[in-house]
Amino acid sequence: MTFDQELTKVSPHGDTVLTIGTFDGVHLGHQQLLQHLKAAASSEGLLSAVLTFRNHPRLVLTPGVSLRYITALDERVALLKGQGIDLVISMDFTEELSLLRASEFASLLSKRLKMKGLIVGPDFALGHNREGDIPALKQFGAELGFWVKPVEPVLVDRIVIRSSVIRSLMTQGDVENASRMLGRWYSLTGTVVEGDRRGRELGFPTANLSVGPDLVIPADGIYATWAVVGGQRYQAATSIGVRPTFGVKGRTVEVFIMDFQEDIYGSTVTLEFVRRLRSEEAFSSIEALVKQMNVDVEQAREVLSRPPEVFRS
Repeated sequence: MTFDQELTKVSPHGDTVLTIGTFDGVHLGHQQLLQHLKAAASSEGLLSAVLTFRNHPRLVLTPGVSLRYITALDERVALLKGQGIDLVISMDFTEELSLLRASEFASLLSKRLKMKGLIVGPDFALGHNREGDIPALKQFGAELGFWVKPVEPVLVDRIVIRSSVIRSLMTQGDVENASRMLGRWYSLTGTVVEGDRRGRELGFPTANLSVGPDLVIPADGIYATWAVVGGQRYQAATSIGVRPTFGVKGRTVEVFIMDFQEDIYGSTVTLEFVRRLRSEEAFSSIEALVKQMNVDVEQAREVLSRPPEVFRS
């Protein structure tokens, strides 16, 4: 199905103010842009609309590149809708779309999505070779009947909030600063699968989480987390890594949910990462490992009892 055919299927019931992008993470920068979008739509009596790409354009434009997402598509769409957007449209970014001339791209948006306004970030561009930058889009808009408004980026500690920056923070284990940029605790959702039950033998029964292979996973280490199970939040300590004490191969995500006894195999669990407590390490004996696990759990309890203030007011 062509881009034009996909847009034709949307058929909004009124004129729109639109923004376009992947919106991975729906971070504070995205949220500010969405607030401008809603305000502009409201002031002109139009629908607020977001066109989000299911896959990151870089995966098409740079074959062989590796990229993991902060949020899965369903979570991203839910977050966008949660911002009060009238219409969220998701579609694939394809090679055909990457070759589309900017003038044709803008014409299709104007015709098929009834676009009367376009809200974008300061470095936004669309069309083949990014030829549709903001000056070009304004020129197209004068001809096609839509306006273009760029929105300034949001900074944290003088760093522009970008999805790529958040991904980098996650791979360093800096979940606190990643959360500051997201405006919420960084979260990871997975399904509880059968493990080797070694945690139970050590006195700390853990749930092994199977997560999507295309999602960012924080750096190896021990984290203070909240575990959301069946809509309830529980204090938890989460271990990410290869369990070097036991010579395990392959990364695992294991969570010890405090004061919790239920059998949750097959259930969906969401982890909210609050703080990295320490890096992963190998211990000389099982006794030394268990002693450290007790310390980790108590530390996690303390952190979660007085969670750090990391969000913008």
